[in-house]
Amino acid sequence: MDLLFSASVFLVIWWTVLFAVLPLGVKSHHEAGIEVPGGGDPASPINPNLKRKFFTTTWVSVLIFAVVWVCFTFHLIKLPTY
Repeated sequence: MDLLFSASVFLVIWWTVLFAVLPLGVKSHHEAGIEVPGGGDPASPINPNLKRKFFTTTWVSVLIFAVVWVCFTFHLIKLPTY
């Protein structure tokens, strides 16, 4: 796997994991029974913890990418060649 292909695979994995991690542990204003300030959406999260979710997304993505890299490196998965 060359560098550009590896980076693109990692980016796809990272975004997929991010969308899987984002809803975890989120509590909305409506669920908590808190009034929404300034007429906002009642479904908006109270504390989304984005920094923690970005770190979680990154290390989970690194683990998944490591498995994919090993599979490609040791030819457990073959890519078609043209």
